[in-house]
Amino acid sequence: MAGHRKTRKGKQTTTILVVRVFAIILLCLGLFVAFRYYRRQALQQEQIRQAELAKQEAAAKLLRQKKAFIQKVGPISQKVDKGTGLLPSITIAQACLESNYGQSALSQKYNNLFGVKGTNPNTSAVMTTKEYSNGKWVTVKARFQIYDSYEASIRAHVRLFQQGTSWNKDQYKDVLAAKDYKSQAKALVTDGYATDPDYSTKLINLIEQYNLNKYDN
Repeated sequence: MAGHRKTRKGKQTTTILVVRVFAIILLCLGLFVAFRYYRRQALQQEQIRQAELAKQEAAAKLLRQKKAFIQKVGPISQKVDKGTGLLPSITIAQACLESNYGQSALSQKYNNLFGVKGTNPNTSAVMTTKEYSNGKWVTVKARFQIYDSYEASIRAHVRLFQQGTSWNKDQYKDVLAAKDYKSQAKALVTDGYATDPDYSTKLINLIEQYNLNKYDN
């Protein structure tokens, strides 16, 4: 009888031990899974944070580039536009929009800020560009004028408005008659300078975003 009790007690002890071991294993597994989960969450959060930081740094860099370009062409536009009827804010906004703030291949390689076409092979280069034609954007190859500086490009731009086109010397009379940047931006479209129907809106937004009308004073 005593031997039987000892055997049963031994079995109970073994069972308890097995249960405890199993519980410890489950606990360890739970802790391991929780650790892996929170570690993965932490890594994901860090990746998101790093991506957001990189995005902010890229945006800040881009903004610095844009402002640097404006600071470069602003004084030139003020000097060249003076007394011509063309507002510096319009010239600066056009340069920003048409050259992508001096980042376009055309402006970087050839100082051509306004996409001016050329005919003389000695003073122009063939490049690919997009133009708005028949209600849609199309990619075309065209010959563009080469300039030795931003100032030369801006001076040629002003001459276009003053002298008009070869078929109409008064092509841009409404542009030059406008006395504020909003009217002048809209006149660029009505006088046929731009093919993009949203061109005037884009210029006005740029002028107001960067306070470019301060160059008109």
